[in-house]
Amino acid sequence: MTLSIATWNVNSIKARLPNVLEWLGEAKPDIACLQEIKCQDEGFPREEIERLGYNIETVGQKSYNGVALLSRFPIEEVAERALPGGNGEEEQARYIEAVISASGGPVRVASIYLPNGNPAPGPKYDYKLEWMARLHTHAARLLAYEEPLVLAGDYNVIPRDADVHDPAAWEGDALTLPASRDAFFALQWLGFTEAFQHLDGRAHQYTFWDYQAGAWQKNNGIRIDHLLCSPQAADRLKSVEIHKDVRGKEKASDHVPVVGTFDL
Repeated sequence: MTLSIATWNVNSIKARLPNVLEWLGEAKPDIACLQEIKCQDEGFPREEIERLGYNIETVGQKSYNGVALLSRFPIEEVAERALPGGNGEEEQARYIEAVISASGGPVRVASIYLPNGNPAPGPKYDYKLEWMARLHTHAARLLAYEEPLVLAGDYNVIPRDADVHDPAAWEGDALTLPASRDAFFALQWLGFTEAFQHLDGRAHQYTFWDYQAGAWQKNNGIRIDHLLCSPQAADRLKSVEIHKDVRGKEKASDHVPVVGTFDL
């Protein structure tokens, strides 16, 4: 059987609900990892999405951040509702991880909304790098389980100059700084495979277009939404697709879904 896993920063689940419902109904991903839901858990539109056949787990926050996991299969265990390693209680809702009982066997999936980090340098950039270091430590621990694992999300990292419309315009931005890219590549050196780069890798294939300055109309985009796959998941990865057309919808998110298909 095949299993499809999607990541999508919806930029407010309430504001984008018609688009989200339409896309879920058409694309029918088995698992969808959402970011920036921008609502508390009790405000998430569970009923509308459950009608489409999804089980739902969320880690919400008022007005900002927030992540969710949607699954057509039973969510066996929510392993984490915050990225381990923080000092005290995590104030920003940026991480949820669960084991899902897919028909081809269990798969572990995380929905990640990595800090933006701007302006850099500064406290926000320090937080981004500290968060990425914690993710590296936790991801290394998860690899030891030797199971199909996908760390899906908005990483707020542009891996290559080929992943941005104008590298010079983004020079000095937290998304392109060497330390950001190095931290992202360090996850791959642990043993993770970045799905799009592995199966496609073409330049100028974007997942985000700003609302400003006609970025969508000019195709001035960046690629910051990624699926990082453990060896057990990467071996089963059959395809990856950026659903670019979603950006052209009325009241669209500034991000689009990225969908990986696995043969389990």
